[in-house]
Amino acid sequence: MKDKQIEKLIKAEEGRQKKTISLIASENYVSADVLKALGSKFTNKYSEGYPGHRYYKGQTFTDQVEELCRSRALKLFKLNSKDWAVNVQALSGSPANLAVYLALVPPGGKVMGMSLDHGGHLTHGHKVSATGKIWTQVPYGVDKNTEVINYDEIKKIAVAEKPDMIIAGYTAYPRTVDFKKFREIADVVVHPEAGRRTILMVDMSHFAGLVAGGAYPSPFDYADVVTTTTHKTLRGPRSALIFSRRDKTKLNAKGNPVSFGDLIDKAVFPGLQGGPHMNQIAAVAVTLKEASTPAFKKYAKQVVKNAKVLAEELKKMGWKIISGGTDSHLILVDTGKISGAEASDRLEKVGIIVNKNTIPNEPRSPMDPSGIRLGTAGETTRGAKEKDMVKLAKRIDQALKK
Repeated sequence: MKDKQIEKLIKAEEGRQKKTISLIASENYVSADVLKALGSKFTNKYSEGYPGHRYYKGQTFTDQVEELCRSRALKLFKLNSKDWAVNVQALSGSPANLAVYLALVPPGGKVMGMSLDHGGHLTHGHKVSATGKIWTQVPYGVDKNTEVINYDEIKKIAVAEKPDMIIAGYTAYPRTVDFKKFREIADVVVHPEAGRRTILMVDMSHFAGLVAGGAYPSPFDYADVVTTTTHKTLRGPRSALIFSRRDKTKLNAKGNPVSFGDLIDKAVFPGLQGGPHMNQIAAVAVTLKEASTPAFKKYAKQVVKNAKVLAEELKKMGWKIISGGTDSHLILVDTGKISGAEASDRLEKVGIIVNKNTIPNEPRSPMDPSGIRLGTAGETTRGAKEKDMVKLAKRIDQALKK
């Protein structure tokens, strides 16, 4: 590499990743094939538009890559192209969610999402995000005592507030989500606009790989729209997918029904983005093929096994685990007398990388919260098993009790 400064930094980061244990729940390690696709000559091609409808010529192979990525996305999650559409151009999870709202929720409309300190995501309507500036968030949280979702309480809020959209799927909620109950809630909420019911969107960014591997319930039987990033548990590059039911429509300005998929496509391009990153889409296609293998299914199940063991071991050592445990790759730990910021600093000094995180009913500030978030996807990719989690729990305990 001619640029020695960047080459030096790349090598330094490679060394850092090799020497440390990553428990960042939203990170993972991609395969050599994903990296090869990401660094391919598709980087050079500008492909504004969609397959068969590009603005520039020379799109023979970009069209094939995008169509292949679409078909693999549907196949991985056992979806029929007659029933579901998928957009593979969103650059990452935040713009994917923003595109869905732009397509389906009128400005000023209500999006009902989990509050940030209870485990929600910034793009689920939080006030510091564009999603909270353009739309109004109707927040919900977890039960104060059990620290899990109370569906009866969510139903009461939804019936009273009549949101345009309910969002299920979170960034720091360790338990499985009952998508059927969310569907039932959405179906009893009739929006003031005659004949239209509340849209159910699932953001499965954190657990998409677990769904693909059969280690977590699938939202597709119940959701109208599903968004996901392609890194985290899916183990791909930074990108996103947006799935939508073809039979779901919204009336346009002329009073004609338009499918959610067509509206979302227009929201992504030209609404939010220019030309897609075709090298990124090629890498996603590789990721989706890898995730369809028996080896990946074994991996997904091991991710959950590892998380359960890590949570239980920390619990035995006296650490409070939010909700009492986990059903996924994710663990939320109340760090007690030390803040989450200090805890993450201590752990980094011993080579364990985590992130500070708010906990339900957070008494401290988001910049210096009361907890840390742990995830097992990355270390499971590196081959970690249950016995390794037992050892890791001891290391975490020792670092935090110094």
